[in-house]
Amino acid sequence: MTAEEALEGADATASASISDNTIDELRDQVTAIAQRYHLKSPGESYEEADRLRLTIERQRDRTQVPVQQQELMILNGQTAALLSVAAFDLGYFPSARSLARTAAVFGETTRFTPLQAFADGTLAYIAYHTGNPTDALAKATRALSYGGLGDMAQRRHQAIKARAHAHLGDVTSARQAILLSAQDGQDRRDDLHDGVGGEFAFPLERLAMSTSTTALLIGDAVQAEADARRALELIGQRPSEEQSAHVRAGAAADLALARLLADDVDGAAEALRPVWDVPAEHRQTGIVVRTARIRQHLARPEYHGAHVPTALVERIEDFNRVSPPHRIGPRIGFLAIES
Repeated sequence: MTAEEALEGADATASASISDNTIDELRDQVTAIAQRYHLKSPGESYEEADRLRLTIERQRDRTQVPVQQQELMILNGQTAALLSVAAFDLGYFPSARSLARTAAVFGETTRFTPLQAFADGTLAYIAYHTGNPTDALAKATRALSYGGLGDMAQRRHQAIKARAHAHLGDVTSARQAILLSAQDGQDRRDDLHDGVGGEFAFPLERLAMSTSTTALLIGDAVQAEADARRALELIGQRPSEEQSAHVRAGAAADLALARLLADDVDGAAEALRPVWDVPAEHRQTGIVVRTARIRQHLARPEYHGAHVPTALVERIEDFNRVSPPHRIGPRIGFLAIES
């Protein structure tokens, strides 16, 4: 008997309400998906979250107690937010956008502002990945406007805002947002980014990786290399079960591109070593985008015919060809990644 079947059996006699233990169990399951997200492929996480979403919906239909309805709507919104992240990682950008909007609606309905902010942040990075940096900036700005956010939430959304400014070519504003994202907080926490954590969190190594990518976009290879190195150093300090392969590979790819901008091809090849270790099903959108940018740089005329650049181009093409965004993602996602 599965946990889900056991819960449904225990609540079978309830007509107007469900057991509070049921809600506690569902909350634990949402937290578990969020906290194990970095250990699983996006496809696995999506399937798991979708099954949980259906279970939460069934429980919502079984209770008329307002407090329970509120709790279940928050859990439903958190699940939609995780589904949005997984859909983005798989390259399904339209679905990711719709699911993020669904999460935002649940956040608005329940007045759970951390969920609203997280959803707007997700909508922001979907926007700049699909060529709409102006919309991305608006969404990131709105995410920062909500009350009740902890320091980690502020950090996440300033980093997203910095990237939006970078895509718009506004170097001054991008640097200002980077500085704000790195500021010491005021020991504020919220129930989503800190309480649930996992994929909802934004630890310092993720901030460093994001800052490295933004620095590359504004042409600051020195800062990009420094932040990529910091991300790799920070993640290496975590226990192995807490280390995110996505963050490690993303930072490694940024480090490689920073070295290429300094014309250090051999150093770039060395930096890419952790990238090749990422299993095919875990090669999500962020990694594919970063390696695709490296491939574009290596396509410059000065590298034509050179052994190491040619070998790297071939390896990147082989690496990305079997990734979920290229293999199963719809054409619109593929075009956005390649652009």
